[in-house]
This record gives sequence, C-alpha cells and structure tokens, in this order.
Amino acid sequence: MRKSEKQGSDAVLKFSEHKRKRVDELEADVDALFKLPLAEFTGVRNALAAQLKKSGRGEESVRVKALAKPSISAWAVNQLYWNHREAFDRLIAFADRFHKAQASRGGEKIADMRTALDARREALTHLSDLATSLLREASPNPGQNPSLETIRRITTTLEGISAYSSRRDGPRGGRLTHDVDPPGFESLAGFSSGSMAQLLDKPARVTTSQKSASAVTSTRRKVTHNDDARLAEETLKARIADAKVSLQDAKRSLTEARASAQSLEAAQKKADAEAKKTEKQTREAEEELRKAKAASEDAARRARSVAVEVAETTSVVEDAELTVEKASKELEKLFGE
Repeated sequence: MRKSEKQGSDAVLKFSEHKRKRVDELEADVDALFKLPLAEFTGVRNALAAQLKKSGRGEESVRVKALAKPSISAWAVNQLYWNHREAFDRLIAFADRFHKAQASRGGEKIADMRTALDARREALTHLSDLATSLLREASPNPGQNPSLETIRRITTTLEGISAYSSRRDGPRGGRLTHDVDPPGFESLAGFSSGSMAQLLDKPARVTTSQKSASAVTSTRRKVTHNDDARLAEETLKARIADAKVSLQDAKRSLTEARASAQSLEAAQKKADAEAKKTEKQTREAEEELRKAKAASEDAARRARSVAVEVAETTSVVEDAELTVEKASKELEKLFGE
C-alpha cells in the first residue's frame, strides 16, 4: 500500500472511531437521563440538547429534545430495568421459556408451558413489589404508597414487555416514555372457532386417549381438560401479542414523529423570528447610517460656510488695522508740526 493510501485509510479509520465514540457517549448520556429522578428529566434533557447544539450536532440535539418525559409508571419500569436488572431479566427469561414451549412439539409441551407461566406470574408479583418500594421512596411524602392505578399500569407494562420479548422490535425497558399495552383478548373476534379448536386439539387427544370406565379417571380428565383450556387461553394471549406489537410500534413511532415535528416547528418559528428581528435591526441601522451621513454632510457645509465668513472677517479686520495704523501716523505728524 502506498503512503498516501495508508494515510487516507488511517484518516477514515480515525474518523470512524471518533464518530463511534461520539455515538457511544451520547447513548451513555441518554441512558443516564432515563436513570434520573423523574422531576429532573426535563431540565437535564434540555441542557443536553443545548450542549449538543452548541457543539454543532444539531440533528442529535433535535432528537434529544424530542424525548418525551416518561409517565410515572413508565419511569418506575425504567428504574426496575436499571436498578433491579436480575429480577427484570428473570421475567423476560420466563416469557421466552413460555414462547419456546409454545413452539415445541414434545410430549412435555403443556407441562413446560404451565411451569413457565407460573414462574412468570411470580416474577411479575416480585417486580410489582419492587416498583411499589421505588415509588414510595421517590414520593414527595416519603413512605406514601403509590395509587393502585399506578401499580396496575406498571404491572400491565411489564406484562406487555414480557409478551413482546420474542420480537426484536418489541418494547424494551430502560428508555420507556409511555405505558405498554399488554396483550389482551380484544382481537378474539379475528380468530375463528376452528382456530380455537386447533389450539385445544392436542390437549383433547391426550386426555381422551386415557379413557377409563372409573368415575375417578373421568373426573381427572375433566380437570385436565380445564387446565388445558386455560393454557390454550394463555397461548392465544401470547399469539395476540404478536398481532398487537405492530400497532404498539406504530403508536410509538407516531409519538416520536409528532414530538420531532413539534420540535422542528418550534425551531423554525424561532429562526423566522430571529431573521425578522435581524432584518428590522438592519433596516434601523441603515436608517441611522443615512441620517448620520446627512448630518455629516450638513455639518461639512456649515463648516465651509463658517470658514468663508471667517476669511472675510479676517480681511475686514486687516483692512481696519491698516486704516487705524495710517490714521495714527497722520495724527502723530500733525502733533509734530
């Protein structure tokens, strides 16, 4: 490789490393922003955006300024992510285990799904308790319990995150700005009765294959069928999550786009106002300059006129002095005679 090519390659590499370093630093700053007490979020966000703008990073400044202040429930979930990661990751792991069991075809599928769902419920309860403690400590009145509605929104957001965990583009903890809708049964109408039958098909075959003439076995089969129906509902619930995640992402994208548009519109209005102000100042300065020029020309004319008058007056004075001198000499001559 020639020297010039090596220098060019080194320059590109250095620029790439510098750019990556700037991106990493900004990501760390944004993470730190979402770790702050909720009351400090807006002030620190605006200060970071102003610093980026001053450094010539206008596009990044606009993106930071567009970050919405989290709701109290979204903030609490973020704090669980940052401060209780082990418990948070445990919830996600149990949800992933359920998804894997759901997709499996082994004979232990139903048992694995049931185990994963029970573990997920325990993890949700534990995280809800941790969130209650966090909010109690962060309350303006130390020790005051958060409202039941706030705890409900935290729990449903955690449910939503865990349900979408199998999706790469699903919501994640740490930088939430709003609540996440958990998967529900609103879309049941979109599933035919045949779809429900398919969900229940395998469990039904397992129980009916264990036929027995005894009443005890019959009762057990009914209980097992009810459990399988419950698991089928949970399975359907998880499947609905995949259908709803697109809507959730669209809502989030729309919120971010609106915030960005509002920020850009505000920046445009500010720029237009500054341009009008500068234009007005320019016109005023031009008018002042015109007046000053006219006053200077007038002063120059007056100075020339005064100079002429001074010259004329000087001439008259000189003539008068000669006349006085001549008269004095004649008077002296007369006295001498």
